Amino acid sequence: MQKFYQPGSDFIQQLFDRKVSPDPEKLQTIIKLFDDVKRNGDQAVKKYTLKFDGVESISPAVALHLKDFESKIDNSLKEAIAYAATNIQTFHSKQVPSNDESYNLQIRPGVFCGLQYIPVESAGIYIPGGTAPLFSSVLMLVIPAQLAGCKNIICCTPPDKNGSINPVIGYTLAYLGIEKVYTVGGAQAVAAMTYGTESIPRADKITGPGNTWVTLAKQVAFLNGTGIDLPAGPSEVAVLADDSADISFVAADCLSQAEHGYDSQVLVVTTSERIYHNLTAEINAQKTGLSRCEMAEQSLENSWLIYVSDMNEALKLINLYAPEHLIIQTVKPEEISQKIINAGSVFIGPWTPESAGDYASGTNHTLPTSGNAGNTGGVTVKTFMKTMTAQTITKEGLLGLGPRVITMAEAEKLDAHAKAVRIRLNRLKGNDNG
Repeated sequence: MQKFYQPGSDFIQQLFDRKVSPDPEKLQTIIKLFDDVKRNGDQAVKKYTLKFDGVESISPAVALHLKDFESKIDNSLKEAIAYAATNIQTFHSKQVPSNDESYNLQIRPGVFCGLQYIPVESAGIYIPGGTAPLFSSVLMLVIPAQLAGCKNIICCTPPDKNGSINPVIGYTLAYLGIEKVYTVGGAQAVAAMTYGTESIPRADKITGPGNTWVTLAKQVAFLNGTGIDLPAGPSEVAVLADDSADISFVAADCLSQAEHGYDSQVLVVTTSERIYHNLTAEINAQKTGLSRCEMAEQSLENSWLIYVSDMNEALKLINLYAPEHLIIQTVKPEEISQKIINAGSVFIGPWTPESAGDYASGTNHTLPTSGNAGNTGGVTVKTFMKTMTAQTITKEGLLGLGPRVITMAEAEKLDAHAKAVRIRLNRLKGNDNG
């Protein structure tokens, strides 16, 4: 990890600047891929599946039956999936809009305005399966889509080398009642759900994490009129630790994040000289024997350990960084958590590892990255819903509202807007001359 001892604010501003424009070459590659899929459908999807995954797919659709996967999954993993699913359902069920959240108000006499929540009809869900088959993302995305009431849930995941689906992903989908999955990954999966092909339906909104290509593809999908959850990039964690923190816990949390991917990032902000001087050695001791040790090492090369002298300064750094995940290991962590305003998900206290939120505590692990926790939150049930407003105006209402609308429209030089009101007012007043 790169270490910084009481760095200046200007340096920190530059260090934390993660707002970068997309790579022009990658963007052009994605745009061409999208155009190809739009014009050639399944044929283009199969071409890119062969090119990027080395699999010659005959049909991307795989029917899911729980009995086909049960014998391939250890009973302890089945129990863990069921346990996690229950927790996620319990937490997310509280997010379903209540009758109080949909409303109809009389704003003025004869002027009624209402709002209601409506599920998107077709939810597209991307399930990563590259460096690791993320069956946990199935739970995190399918469950809120089901609770939202989406009629169609379209799931895509990369094929294995035999063109089939990872058994744990297949089991988890089938466990949740999903009957079909499309063995298509990468940007071509996002493009297919954006336009629809002969085999893969079009989605109204596409959700799910992925690598930089998938993230960029989702942004292009948005420009093509398809909703997305958020442009989630490389995963990241910040750890806020004072001298009360257990250094072995801090090191373990750093490594659990670093093994996500080569481009994952860890930030440790500490007010402890002990942790600042000894954390690297503890990480090196713990990383021995990890199956993804090389990946974690590369990730940690681009990660930061920062010492500051007091907690107020530490909190400023955390809120400036706006991490996807924040772990608080301090005295009175609940009190500290109340001062956090920018984070995707917060893990409070020494017994709350970020791993819990990744899998089974109940909160969602699809969260904003790259500083976007400063402006948005993670996936919820409402991610799969939209709001629709409506208004009803009576004759009485228009008599009061209309003249104000005409005044405002004329001030913006939108004469037809004004006339659409005036013609009605004239009718009410018995004057049809316009």
